[in-house]
This record gives sequence, C-alpha cells and structure tokens, in this order.
Amino acid sequence: MKKSVYFLIAIVIVLIMSFNMNSDKLDVKVYETSSSGNKLKPIQSFIPCKNKVVININPETQFQTITGIGGSFTESSAYLFKNLSLENQSKILEAYFGDNGAKYSLTRTHINSCDFSLNHYAYAKVPGDSLLTSFDISHDKEYLIPMIQRAQQVSTDGFKIISSPWTAPPWMKDNNSWIGGRLLPRYYDTWALYFSKYIQSYRQEGLNVWGITVENEPLGNGNNWESMHYTPDEMTRFVTQYLGPQLEKDGLSDIKILGYDQNRDHLKEWVNAMYESPEVSKYFSGTAIHWYASTQEVFEDALQFAHAKAPDKYLIETEGCIDAEIPHWKDDVWYWSEEATDWGWDWASESEKHLHPKYTPTFRYAKDMIGCLNNWVDGWIDWNLILDRQGGPNWFKNWCTAPVIVDIDLDEVYFTPLYYVMSHFSKYIRPESKVIKVDTNTDKIMATAVINPDQSLAIVVLNEQDYPQELILNIYDKSTSVTISPHAIQTIIFSNMNVSL
Repeated sequence: MKKSVYFLIAIVIVLIMSFNMNSDKLDVKVYETSSSGNKLKPIQSFIPCKNKVVININPETQFQTITGIGGSFTESSAYLFKNLSLENQSKILEAYFGDNGAKYSLTRTHINSCDFSLNHYAYAKVPGDSLLTSFDISHDKEYLIPMIQRAQQVSTDGFKIISSPWTAPPWMKDNNSWIGGRLLPRYYDTWALYFSKYIQSYRQEGLNVWGITVENEPLGNGNNWESMHYTPDEMTRFVTQYLGPQLEKDGLSDIKILGYDQNRDHLKEWVNAMYESPEVSKYFSGTAIHWYASTQEVFEDALQFAHAKAPDKYLIETEGCIDAEIPHWKDDVWYWSEEATDWGWDWASESEKHLHPKYTPTFRYAKDMIGCLNNWVDGWIDWNLILDRQGGPNWFKNWCTAPVIVDIDLDEVYFTPLYYVMSHFSKYIRPESKVIKVDTNTDKIMATAVINPDQSLAIVVLNEQDYPQELILNIYDKSTSVTISPHAIQTIIFSNMNVSL
C-alpha cells in the first residue's frame, strides 16, 4: 500500500516538475517556404544545429500601425483573368484574397492607361472639355472593374484600393502626348475634378477607393510609356491648391492623398516639399514609394528621414516587381537563384551600376519587405497580380514577372515562389497590427515582427545562408527554439500574447 502511495506521489512530483520546466516555453506554429521545395509548409519538428541565432522580441516597444499588404489590379492582369476558365479564375482569387490564401489587404490600380494596359486610353477624350462632360469609365467595365468586384466577393476582411494615374489625357499636357510632358496650368482644376469624378464613378460600381497617389513616377520613366512630370513644388502646389480643395468640396475628404510615388533615392527632397509646414502638408495623408532604385538597398536612411519629417503620415510602398525579365515558367529553381537582372543592369549610369547587381528574386522580396517594415513603412504593394509567359501583355513590351503566371491558351496557372513569399507577410501580418522591436545577435538572418489585432504575434525570418540555423526566440521571460532551413523564409506565430495595441 505504502509503495503505491509513494509511487503516486512520485508521479505527481514529476508532473509538477515537468510543468514548471515547460511553463517558460512558448507554443508556436511555424510555416516555411524554401529553395528545397517547402511552400508555406507547416513545420512541426526541428533538429537542433550548431549555428544558433538569438532573437529577442519586445512586444511592448511598438512602432507603426500596418495599413496592409497586397498587389495590383492592372488591365493586363484583368484581361488574362477573364480569358481563363472559371475554375482557374476562382483558384487565383482564392489564392490571393480567400481565407485560406494570401488574404491581400491593400491593393492598387491605375487611373487611365499605363504600360500594363492593352492600349492607350483616358476617361475624357474630347480636347478642351474642361468641365469633363464627356467623362466616362466604361473602358474599365470590360476587364478591370469586374475582376476587382470578384475579388471583393472572395475577401472576407475586404481590402483597400489605392488608385494612381500615369498621365492625364494628352490634351491637358504641354506636349499633347501620352508620354512625358507636364500638366498645363490652365487644366490644374480640370485634372483635380478628374480625380473626383473617377472616385465617384468607381463608388457607383461598388468599389470604394481608399486613397490616391497624385502621379505614378513624377520624375518620369525615360519617356518610354505613359508618364507626366512634376517637380516636388509643382506637385505640392497642385495638391494644396487644387486636388485637396476639390475632394473636400465634393465630400471626398476621407480619400487619402499620397505624394511622390517613385524611388526612395529621391525621397528626401519630396518629403521636404510636401511637409514644409502644417499649412502645406494639410492635404497630404502620406508618401508613396517604389523599390527600383536598387536591387539590394532598402534606403533605410531615406525611410527614417521621411518618417521623422512626418511621423503621423502614411509611408507606403506602392510598387515593386521583378522588372526587365521574362518570367521563368514552372522553374522554381530560378526564383531561388542569383540570376535575375533589372533595368539598371543594362541602363543605369556607371555611377549607379553598383546598385543593380544580379540578385535572387525570393530574397529581394523578403529583404525589402522586412527592411521596409523595420523602417516605418506601413504598407507594401506588389505590382501585377497576374502576367503571361512573356511578362505581359504590355503595349510597350516592358516585360516583368508577377507572383502568378498564366498561359491562357493552355488554361494553365503557375504560382511562382514569389507568391508564397508574399503570403508569408500578407497572410500573417494583418491591417491594424503594430510593428514591434526585434533584436538579433547576428547579421546572418533578417527578421521583423508584429502584434496582430487578434493578439497573435507574427515574426517573419529570412535565412539567405547555405546552412540551417537554430533560432532561439525570447519573449518576456519565455523562450523557444526552431530551426530554419537553408535559403528559406519562415513565419512564426505565437498566439494570445495579451499585449495592448
């Protein structure tokens, strides 16, 4: 009898000790995408390794609030989408917007045509129509609007839409061309009214535009496709004296106006003009940026400068993609190889060549998104949702790569590794989450972390190395360890952290 009692007591003691030993452990869910073939694969067992990385996470030190992460609706994407079978249409929408997919929360589209359109078009074609009596968005009702409407039906949480013009109609410009030139001062008020009519027309289609950028790439694109030039002072004058007041007059003051909308290497001069004083910055809600100034640099100093200049304003990456490349069809290995080149590989000046070396596409996406999130960027938007095997359609033949590539003749869809990289961020970093402090003891990995509105903590880690690394994750007085594969991205989820946002 005594032996039985002692045995039971011993079991209880062991259980108590076991509980106490594990009480400082963190329960996690881990998802990995890697060059070895993992695609958002749940990882449940980890093999310790000699390469150890300490990651300290401090949920109490919080930074910017996340606006969203997603991609762009272009006419090219919408045209391809319409020419796929209903089955593949549904597959793509579910993958991007469904609860089991990437759950994109922030999107972009274009006002008038862009290079990723089937041809040039505008919503007001009659020269001199300063009152815009001919304004009509019917062109968008064939491909673009139906695709966005379908995506809205799939998205449980919904998504924000940012709309950007590449150019005003040629008759409003000093060179009467789709490409280059400047908006004529006598049409500043007409162009402001154009934005208002566009927003109201889209609302009538059930599409509530959340924000606009004033001009895609106001420094131009080398006079290759649709563009219209502004100086920082010109754009600021247009916004403060025309666009802002026009939207306010028309009851559209809730629309977010984002200035600039080009590469980060010129960011400082633009935010200096936009945020010169409270009176000047009144109508600007934030700044939009692109990533094409370098295949490697995040331009942390410029991002930090922009935030310090206007800490209460949005800072959103509105465009980035693998440009100047024809997509590699069903070749996952290429996306994990340091073989991609961009426009600057051939065309950058000698003084800028060092910014455009060959790069690994999956790494570039992950590095830029982590770098942006760790430097006050609150939204990140990929370019085209869908492209074909040529990297178009694009009327200028400006071929690019997208996360999803399709062959409409064969009715086939290829989800590239870039889709899974995007999902690591968009699916687990939700709108209204807070970026939190992360420190590591090495530069052999990159990491960013957020606390989500549902109290889950998500940390995204990139391992570019040729070897696995054991990640020792410390939060408060608790810790756990996981192992990340070589050439891999992981999203690590901690539930119910009970932290105030």
